Amino acid sequence: MCGIVGILAKSPVNQAIYDGLTVLQHRGQDAAGIITSDGKRVYLRKDNGLVRDVFQAHHMLALRGTMGIGHVRYPTAGCSSSAEAQPFYVNSPFGLAIAHNGNLTNTASLREELFREDLRHINTESDSEVLLNVFAHELREFAGLSPTPEHIFRAVAAVHRRCRGAYAVVIMIAGLGIVAFRDPHGIRPIVYGRRDTDQGPEHMIASESVALDVLGYTLVRDVGAGEAIFISMDGVVHSRQCAERPRLTPCIFEHVYMARPDSIMDGISVYKARLRMGERLARKLLREWPDQDIDVVIPIPDTSRAAALELAKELDVKYREGFIKNRYIGRTFIMPGQNERKRSVRQKLNAIDLEFRGKNVLLVDDSIVRGTTSKQIIQMARDAGAVKVYFASAAPAVRYPNVYGIDMPSTHELIAAGRTTEEVAAEIGADRVLYQDLDDLIEAAREGNPRITQFDTSCFDGIYVTGDVGQEYLETVERLRRNAGNCEEINDLGSTELHTYY
Repeated sequence: MCGIVGILAKSPVNQAIYDGLTVLQHRGQDAAGIITSDGKRVYLRKDNGLVRDVFQAHHMLALRGTMGIGHVRYPTAGCSSSAEAQPFYVNSPFGLAIAHNGNLTNTASLREELFREDLRHINTESDSEVLLNVFAHELREFAGLSPTPEHIFRAVAAVHRRCRGAYAVVIMIAGLGIVAFRDPHGIRPIVYGRRDTDQGPEHMIASESVALDVLGYTLVRDVGAGEAIFISMDGVVHSRQCAERPRLTPCIFEHVYMARPDSIMDGISVYKARLRMGERLARKLLREWPDQDIDVVIPIPDTSRAAALELAKELDVKYREGFIKNRYIGRTFIMPGQNERKRSVRQKLNAIDLEFRGKNVLLVDDSIVRGTTSKQIIQMARDAGAVKVYFASAAPAVRYPNVYGIDMPSTHELIAAGRTTEEVAAEIGADRVLYQDLDDLIEAAREGNPRITQFDTSCFDGIYVTGDVGQEYLETVERLRRNAGNCEEINDLGSTELHTYY
């Protein structure tokens, strides 16, 4: 999962892109990068680390120009390397730079095509660099010395024909403008906004609407599934549907965990969707456990607060903040490796003993993925004096890998895979575990936009909306993950098989 930003303005964009990336920092804490253009040259800075650490004053001063894109990254392979930091840049044709959120599922075959047929060299293991080179090749095929919006849209259509998987993309074309597009299923989010100034309109692309809000842009709309938007240097906006059979099936896990609650995605308020998740989870609890003995509902901060608040209201049980979060520790779900996750939990959270002592506590989290964090938090609650500790998940059991850009690619790492709910409870040390029903989760999201008929729910039901993910692919990914303990070992594998890993 990553965060992307693109801005075409009337004044320097370096600070605005920086600010946009800090708002999207929750989407990736491994690396950050910005590339800008003044119409003649491009200026790039990227490295591992948080936005605030990657960019110092002298870096910002060097990022000149009124157009640029930015990226925050977390590695879906579970390890980090500065070579994978984005944006990526190629100088042919015209000078192109990409910021990409998602994951391609046919990277290996594309890499082979690019080398043997398109005569393009790929310098990293990143699928984002592959995607950039596919677009670059197709644009060169269609465009002459001066590409038009028509040429750009034809290149995007060719990308859709060649690439499989999830991709929300913003590409800067030096001296020409910015193009943004989304895969034909619209799995990963991307929005377009605008603001009017005395000098004329300014335009912004971002992963989430909250980045537009903070910078004073008005959300115009989402980029549609399969659609491309091209914003020329003179501020004219062109758009076209570039996919042959687009069908919007956005990732529902964005609403469960990844997105900020103050964002709106595909017409759905993330905050209100999470409130509805809590409401439906409470109704299930009352159906299945009418004689419950819960004294207090306590959320695991921060993502589960909205669901826990509504759940407590429906149950007519006290809602309390029982954990205090250290704001200077990153999100454990997107830590680069499992050891990092294990070390960070007790540094990240501290229990308020008075809220636990002598009580039967229902802890509410957005989901249970690996179970490592859940187990430690339950033990913290017991250490604080809780009599019984129940655990509720606002999402269904995660039983299958996600291959569209979220770091849960290996079945053996998922605690619910092959286990019953009772076995999960025993594994994490809870007296009882309650999962959201998938139908209820879908309806909680759909209520915000009934026009969406299907979501990507592959991590819950094993149904992959792109239709190209089979058991062989999943086994390859899992084998690589088991055999590769760190980035050096992954990079040493050196086979085309490796390329499906990213």
